[in-house]
Amino acid sequence: MKVMKFGGTSVGRPERMHQVAELVVGQSEPVLLVLSALSGTTNALVEIGNHLLTGRRDAATYCIAQLEAHYHQFVEELVQSKEILEQGRQIIQEHFELLSVICRISYSEALSKDILAQGELLSTKLFCLYLQERGIKHQFLLALDFMRIDAHDEPQIEAIRERLMPLLDQQKDCKLFVTQGYICRNAKGEVDNLKRGGSDYTASLLAAAVPATVCEIWTDIDGMHNNDPRIVDQTRPVEQLSFEEAAELAYFGAKILHPASIWPAQQFNIPVKLLNTMQPEAKGTVILEEADADGVKAVAAKDGIVMVKIKSSRMLLAYGFLRKIFEVFEKYKTSIDMITTSEVAVSVTIDNTTHLDQISKELAPLGELEVLQGQTIIAVVGNKLNSEKNLLSNLFNSLSHLTINMVSYGGSLHNVSILIPTEEKNECLKSLNKGLFGLD
Repeated sequence: MKVMKFGGTSVGRPERMHQVAELVVGQSEPVLLVLSALSGTTNALVEIGNHLLTGRRDAATYCIAQLEAHYHQFVEELVQSKEILEQGRQIIQEHFELLSVICRISYSEALSKDILAQGELLSTKLFCLYLQERGIKHQFLLALDFMRIDAHDEPQIEAIRERLMPLLDQQKDCKLFVTQGYICRNAKGEVDNLKRGGSDYTASLLAAAVPATVCEIWTDIDGMHNNDPRIVDQTRPVEQLSFEEAAELAYFGAKILHPASIWPAQQFNIPVKLLNTMQPEAKGTVILEEADADGVKAVAAKDGIVMVKIKSSRMLLAYGFLRKIFEVFEKYKTSIDMITTSEVAVSVTIDNTTHLDQISKELAPLGELEVLQGQTIIAVVGNKLNSEKNLLSNLFNSLSHLTINMVSYGGSLHNVSILIPTEEKNECLKSLNKGLFGLD
């Protein structure tokens, strides 16, 4: 069995949903299909939740009506049979009646999760309607029946497997199973989710649970590119990456893949393919245990970074100084991306500024504090970068005209990270494209 996941843009229009059906039906082995919500739906549902949170029920009601109208138009173009069309209208009515009921009761965080779940439920049910009209045998699976996270919001592969496998075994003659990405139940049994980008995570977790022969992530991009095609004119797809390389790129800003979606597949050594729904013939990118070659593969950028620098002469020969600093970040559950040290200073970067004021206040007694906002991490990713003799010289020569605030090298054989002001990001990516890859 293979797992195939299609994102919001891949199912965002009726004709694209038709195309997805063609892709999954032609497979030689059984398929567990994971679908995201239609493009734009999750943003609309978030907006509805925000209106309710702030007491703007009229605004929420208006947004619900607008979204419902969009879905009615969608199903009109998706199916042709009058009988199937009526079923589609009923499905849409049921889900939007639920949203209307939520508008009239006291809002809570639990209800916000119920709101967000409607997008994936609608997309999968409407897709199954289209399969029904086509006479394609399939089985609808409700992700809420088997997707589980624990009290720490961590998915449990064994718990997922225990609930999923009996459902698959009941339909051994079925070759196509359709389920939702993103949504799950938490330790309390409540509807919850895997956060933004969670459909990729769902696919990887299910691939590990089955286990699958391959996990395919279908988007509107033909694989992982060596650079950001939204900024750089000339880029090229990377045909093969190791799990470590892909994890670095995903974490540091490559939008095609959710950062968390690597480890389940890596743990069970399941290949991950990144493919293009609009160009299914394209090779895309395959992610495997071992890299096919050494050297630089790609660069990625992560915005919204803040550098915190603590300078103090008390660092000299002070073996407990770093512990005091890290305990502050641990206290406020704030992860650190980059770390550099000298004899008298330590600099770290964070991407979560929720508790920045409290962190700054507690760090101030330890030394002279400098906080630099509006930064971007540029990650240069590849395999065995320490063996590439000219890497650092090419890197710094390419960036000699830019402001470099931090450099992190040596923590991984797969990554060199640099910190620059965000306003210089585009120029940095273009310079690296020419200096490292020979592309203008």
